[in-house]
Amino acid sequence: MSRSFNLAVLPGDGIGPEVMAEALRVLDTLASRSSITFNYHHELVGGAAIDAVGKALPEKTIKTCEASDAILFGSVGGPKWEKLPPNEQPERGALLPIRKHFGLFANLRPGICYPALTSSSPIRPDLVEGGFDVLCVRELTGGMYFGQPKSRTTLPDGDIEVIDTMVYKKSEIVRIAHVAFKAAQLRRKHVTSVDKANVLTNSVLWRETMIEVAKEYPDVTLAHLYVDNAAMQLIKAPRSFDVLVTENLFGDILSDDRAMIAGSLGMLASASLGKPKGDGLYFGLFEPSGGTAPDIAGMGIANPIAQILSAALLLRFALGLEKEAVQIESAVKKVIDSGLRTGDIFSNAPGTKKVNTKEIGDAVIAAL
Repeated sequence: MSRSFNLAVLPGDGIGPEVMAEALRVLDTLASRSSITFNYHHELVGGAAIDAVGKALPEKTIKTCEASDAILFGSVGGPKWEKLPPNEQPERGALLPIRKHFGLFANLRPGICYPALTSSSPIRPDLVEGGFDVLCVRELTGGMYFGQPKSRTTLPDGDIEVIDTMVYKKSEIVRIAHVAFKAAQLRRKHVTSVDKANVLTNSVLWRETMIEVAKEYPDVTLAHLYVDNAAMQLIKAPRSFDVLVTENLFGDILSDDRAMIAGSLGMLASASLGKPKGDGLYFGLFEPSGGTAPDIAGMGIANPIAQILSAALLLRFALGLEKEAVQIESAVKKVIDSGLRTGDIFSNAPGTKKVNTKEIGDAVIAAL
């Protein structure tokens, strides 16, 4: 039985188009030997959209996403657009609005340090020996990024006062808690909830709610860490974590912290999940955890693995193609085990070879 899927493809800025091209080649390889068809609908987003039509998130892009089964996203932003008003810049003008428009409330960032890549980790080898696998579940639509009021005021004495407000509803915490506990049930059955309950009223409610929801998952162990301690423990003992769940700002910081100890942001995919579609599937946006890397854009040397693994997450969470998702993930591991490395993960270790963006794509396709 043939199956056809519509994917909104938003390459974005910087290295986005280069790494997106490799992810699409991998998807096309899967499709070529199966009864699956992927229909790609390319649209502008971020700085590329600003340059072309004057807006980071054009209406045409939104409508294409609405008509698609999922969104495969690149990266947006760069120095070129930093002088624009904050709300018109690529990140705040595109990424935050698209999350809000589609209700993308749960950000899943698998942080995997492959055993063959432990030499690329900047922390002590014995702390990452054998690799590690930590899933960060970040609440994505609440907290300080979206809370109101926000303001910047020049006071009568000439001083400047700014206000950002952290807001959470209990229902939002319950929703993300269920995502974290369900994910843990499929892994090692341990959730670490990160908050700042010794200081923030928000975090007191967060901790109370996590304890309450945990009662529905007796097979999962729940632990709590303050965010500052969590940052330290991720570096001191990364293998002790299974699933991390936390609010928007803390999750943004900790997921990048964990990315670096894994070796490189260029290795880490992410899934931002919204409305459930049934059968455990979600409409979502799938993107690399890293940025646009404008310093190497157009040079063909960026690491495409995070974008390729993001496509695998899309297959798993949005389309229900678990077998194909595993095939991609297994192929990536084979490539890493073979010693091929882009510059961000190259360390002159014995048996390794530095290659470019397309060569990594070729190797993943060959491994499939």
